[in-house]
Amino acid sequence: MSSPAPSARVKTLLAFDFGTQRIGIATGQRITATARPLNPVKARDGVPDWDVLQRIIDEWQPDAFVVGLPLNMDGTASDMSRRAKKFAGRLEGRFHRPSFTHDERLSSYEAKGMVIAQGGSRDFGANSVDGIAAQLILESWMAAWPLTDTPPE
Repeated sequence: MSSPAPSARVKTLLAFDFGTQRIGIATGQRITATARPLNPVKARDGVPDWDVLQRIIDEWQPDAFVVGLPLNMDGTASDMSRRAKKFAGRLEGRFHRPSFTHDERLSSYEAKGMVIAQGGSRDFGANSVDGIAAQLILESWMAAWPLTDTPPE
C-alpha cells in the first residue's frame, strides 16, 4: 500500500467501508473536501464482485482509494482491520492506483445515528448505512490530508 502522505495529484477518491457481506462506497473530491455515498456492493466473506468494482472505478475514475481501518477502541489491530488492509492492497494491485487506509472507529455507529436523526429506519440490514460510513471515512481522511498539506512532488 501507499505511503501515508498522498501526493497533490490525488484529487478524486473512492472510499470503502469494508465488510464481509457489504462494502460501502463513497466518492469525493479533495479540492472541495466533499464526499457523497454510493450504493454498497455485496461481498461474500469480504470478497466483492471485482467486475462490479471495475465498473464503478471506470465510471468515477478515482486517483486513489481510501479504505476504512476498523481498529479496536484501544487502537490495536482487529481481524477485520487486517482483512480491510488486505482489501486495500488488493485494490491497489488490481487497479494500479494508490490505496490509503484510515482509522474508521465508530464510523458505522455515527452513520446509524445520522439515519435515525433524519427519521430513517432502524433496520440497518435492509437499509444499509455502509455508503454513509464510507462517506464519513473519506471526509475524515480529507480533513487529515487537505490538499494544501501535501508534500511537494
